[in-house]
Amino acid sequence: MTTWEPPAPALSVRQVLALERVLAGQPEVVAGAGRLDRPVRWVHVAEAADVGVMLSGGEMVLTTGVLLAGDEDKQAEYVRSLHRAEASAVVLGLGRAFPSPPEAMRRVAERCQLPLVVLHRPFPFAQLTEEVQSRLVRRKFAAVSLSEAVRTELTALITGGAPLQRLLDEIARHSGCPVVVTNLAHRVLGTAGERPAVDDVLRDWERIARQAGRSEGDGWIRAELGGRGGHWGRLVLCGYRGDTETGRLLADRAAEALVLHRMLGGTDCSWEEQSASSLVTDLVGGAVPARHLLPRARAAGLPVTRRTFVPLVVHGRRAAPLDRVLRLLGLPGVAGELSDTATAVLLSLARDQDAEALTAHFAARLRAEPADGPVVVAAAGARTSFDDVPAGLREARHVADAVADSAAALDLPPVVRLRDVHLRGLIRLLRDEPQVQSFAERELAGLLCDPGEDLLPVLRTYLATGRNKSRTAQLHHVSRPALYRRLEAIQIRLGVDLDDFEQAASLHIALLAHDAQHH
Repeated sequence: MTTWEPPAPALSVRQVLALERVLAGQPEVVAGAGRLDRPVRWVHVAEAADVGVMLSGGEMVLTTGVLLAGDEDKQAEYVRSLHRAEASAVVLGLGRAFPSPPEAMRRVAERCQLPLVVLHRPFPFAQLTEEVQSRLVRRKFAAVSLSEAVRTELTALITGGAPLQRLLDEIARHSGCPVVVTNLAHRVLGTAGERPAVDDVLRDWERIARQAGRSEGDGWIRAELGGRGGHWGRLVLCGYRGDTETGRLLADRAAEALVLHRMLGGTDCSWEEQSASSLVTDLVGGAVPARHLLPRARAAGLPVTRRTFVPLVVHGRRAAPLDRVLRLLGLPGVAGELSDTATAVLLSLARDQDAEALTAHFAARLRAEPADGPVVVAAAGARTSFDDVPAGLREARHVADAVADSAAALDLPPVVRLRDVHLRGLIRLLRDEPQVQSFAERELAGLLCDPGEDLLPVLRTYLATGRNKSRTAQLHHVSRPALYRRLEAIQIRLGVDLDDFEQAASLHIALLAHDAQHH
């Protein structure tokens, strides 16, 4: 699929003056030479002194000035009325009415910065209007055709179940510039375009976002996202290189598609959750250096200047309830799902705040939320540099993974750290070693070959609780005699004595290795 090139901008005054037919009239710019890049929306031939009231802006007005000759006040007011109407330029054909450029018109035009052009040779205005109008109509048709093509392509993507990012990538391809989607608080929900250009836009996004759309002439084109129920976001084309009208059409079609995509709800996650998950996944993955992700983090609403970062991974909760707890406690942070069971949270705290106390407070409040199962909150040590955040998130994930499988049986602190996982953490790191895998299979062979009696979970709980029979029976909802029968069956199957510390320790290590390999 080829990259689309936006149409050239609408004809400017300078481009009109460079047309072959116009050059034949020997044009001379006598005022407003600094504004020749104004776009020409239309060409209008008018001799009436009050022509300004008939204009809507962007017109190049052609006149011989026959009704203005001999009256400098009328000449001055004529130029002022064109300026008030936001005409792009006025072209005066020299002749019997004005054999030379009128000084009164030139002075006012220069003061208003309205380009005043005189033609030194007779020139049929009809030829100029015909050529310019035909060029403008062709551009208009091309813009409308582009608009419909974009609508068709985006609609096909939506009906095919494409994710939000796929739509944004397509919009960026058509616009040829970075595309940013935000909520009404300017928090970035999605981006697309060439990565260096997007990062340049996001580097100072909060300031840029408040200016975007104030002047579409600089290529910043904004479209509101929403409907009758009110607006809930914005799409911004950042530095669009085509003409403004085409850019508006493109932005409007893109906005319609994004609203439709959100209405159809192609995913269980909100755009905010998808954005956070993408950021967190990239941080954990490490393929992109953290400093390159800094603009995205800042644009997503995460404070990053002179902060203390606390990397967390929570097992047993999705991103939405974690976001809710963060807002409830007033803690700046971002939450993104790493898997169906693990969600990463990055807290961003002021340097003078107690990171450990606030992390414990967050974990306690999270545990108080209604839930279907146990919650494990794993934390890495606080970081003061954003460059260290990826390693911290990976450490927190390692800790969470090491204890998540046996969380119900273990006596875990409210916030689990690397120092709390001991042997379990080491085995987790070594789980892919062939010798470790062989050891686990050899030690547990008597139970692995016939798992039908559900003896392996009993052994796991028994060893995880420090061989506490009462606690094991309670967790498995069986009587003490029933538990004794199962423990005896385990000893027979494995040929071990569970009362022997070394044999029990060997089985415990084998179980940790087995569980690590399968999760």
